[in-house]
Amino acid sequence: MTSAESRTFDVRHVQLARAALAALAAIMITFSPDHSAAVGMAVFSGFAIATGLVLLLSVWLVYPTGRRWQAGALGGLTVLAGMIGGLGPMRTVAGFFAVVIAWALISGALELIVGSLGLRGRTERREIAPGVADARPPVPVGPRSESRDAVVAGAITLLLGVALLFVQPAYALDYTIEEARQTFTLTGITIGVGLLGGYAAIVAVYLGIAGFSPRAGASQATESPASTDAADQKDTA
Repeated sequence: MTSAESRTFDVRHVQLARAALAALAAIMITFSPDHSAAVGMAVFSGFAIATGLVLLLSVWLVYPTGRRWQAGALGGLTVLAGMIGGLGPMRTVAGFFAVVIAWALISGALELIVGSLGLRGRTERREIAPGVADARPPVPVGPRSESRDAVVAGAITLLLGVALLFVQPAYALDYTIEEARQTFTLTGITIGVGLLGGYAAIVAVYLGIAGFSPRAGASQATESPASTDAADQKDTA
């Protein structure tokens, strides 16, 4: 197995790639005069598929054995959501809200749970018999900074899903700008696509900062629960 020190790519590269894709999605939505369901779903589909592929590639290029399922599950779910969003019948107002809400709630909860488990550390070794500890090697635990970033990113994604739940797809409000002498209509899909763009901008900024932030040495990236417990016991002795 490739050691953490010899890996060409690490977690910061995944974060920077996700930040770049989120920034691209935010720019496309912000500078597009059309916030229709077709445009919103097209942007989401491309963003989700590209982000999911980055996460799936990280399974082999970044994470060691024992920590790959998280990126694989999140990447597979995100690619699936993007592929569904790319279908023609789904590029409707109802399809946009259904796909984006489902993806945001499920993927956000998954990333939040994974990050929370990393912060708390894995559960203690199970006993296969009274007084006999499980001889299987412990699952490696990533650094706390990575787990913290996963918690924040998951929470932001969850907030996107919750916010979209409160938007009425059929909402429509006519308003007039006297200076322009034009009447416009604020619709539910306009608000929904705007929320997606705002979410992408926030994620881009946060993951970009996380990717460029200094972090502990690579030796901590593969720290196991057993070694952590032993170090704690040594410090308290």
